[in-house]
Amino acid sequence: MKLASLKHGRDGRLVVVSKDLTRATDAFIIVPTLQAALDDWDRCGPRLADLAEQLEHGSVPSFRFHEHHCASPLPRAYQWADGSAYVNHVELVRRARGAEMPASFWTDPLMYQGGSDSFLGPREPIAMVSEAWGIDFEGEVAVILGDLALGASREEAAAAIRLVVIVNDVSLRNLIPGELGKGFGFFQGKPSSAFSPVAVTPDELGGAWNGAKLALPLLCYLNSQPFGCPDAGEDMTFDFPALICHAAKTRPLAAGSIIGSGTVSNKDPDGGPGRPIAEGGRGYACIAEMRTVETIREGKPKTEFLRFGDTVRIEMKDKSGHSIFGAIEQEVVRHER
Repeated sequence: MKLASLKHGRDGRLVVVSKDLTRATDAFIIVPTLQAALDDWDRCGPRLADLAEQLEHGSVPSFRFHEHHCASPLPRAYQWADGSAYVNHVELVRRARGAEMPASFWTDPLMYQGGSDSFLGPREPIAMVSEAWGIDFEGEVAVILGDLALGASREEAAAAIRLVVIVNDVSLRNLIPGELGKGFGFFQGKPSSAFSPVAVTPDELGGAWNGAKLALPLLCYLNSQPFGCPDAGEDMTFDFPALICHAAKTRPLAAGSIIGSGTVSNKDPDGGPGRPIAEGGRGYACIAEMRTVETIREGKPKTEFLRFGDTVRIEMKDKSGHSIFGAIEQEVVRHER
């Protein structure tokens, strides 16, 4: 089934959305918000699935579904932990600045705890004070969990995955080096992220979902031009159960916790850095990776980070060409208090 949160109060108004993303029906007769549904999934999940089936058959009242009316599926969450599952991306970024990558990065996931109190809606602007901060998008896949115990096994981690979404994990590249240099992690360099209009249950993904990763291209556009289409199922060093186990090593994870994959990144078939779309490659899911490849190949980057007025679009389609999650589409604007 497909679920969305229409803008309403702080936590949205839960609706069930048709498979083709054209119609929706209110879920308030079962549960008012997605967080409340996740808190009581064993009871609410099957009832929401029944409602989804009735929506497909036209046997319940429905209305036109508009993606721009959506908040993120969870407008705020108890936990947003973002990994770096595509180690190719980490390796490239470090290589561009002449830093050696520790061998442990291939065996132990990187993860940071991001801000989860104010996610952006999928069509809300990215409002920043200054372009000098190095505004970048990052196309990712993420999973939303049910309750999970501390020290969970891989099997328990996989079973806790309730929903799948795509993400724009906004990054301020020129603030990050100074923060990391303090040895205490991200904060200012990671503002509010945006999530897809719709969250889907894993069964909705068919053969593209194997219980651990989603094997479909993530389509990224900058100012309506293709920027990247890396396959989320390839070059994923740490799959979702591995990331979830890492997050739950020392703490339980509450229902509604979100675990991100990090920037989707593919190597070139010859094993080297991925090539830009213009050269027949799959391109990139963030500007930083394109700049990294330019630095490796040409000695310096030439692609600029986002400017006010730029528009980013991130989407994923099934093998028939139909949008699965709806689209994240955001304009970068100057922040005005």
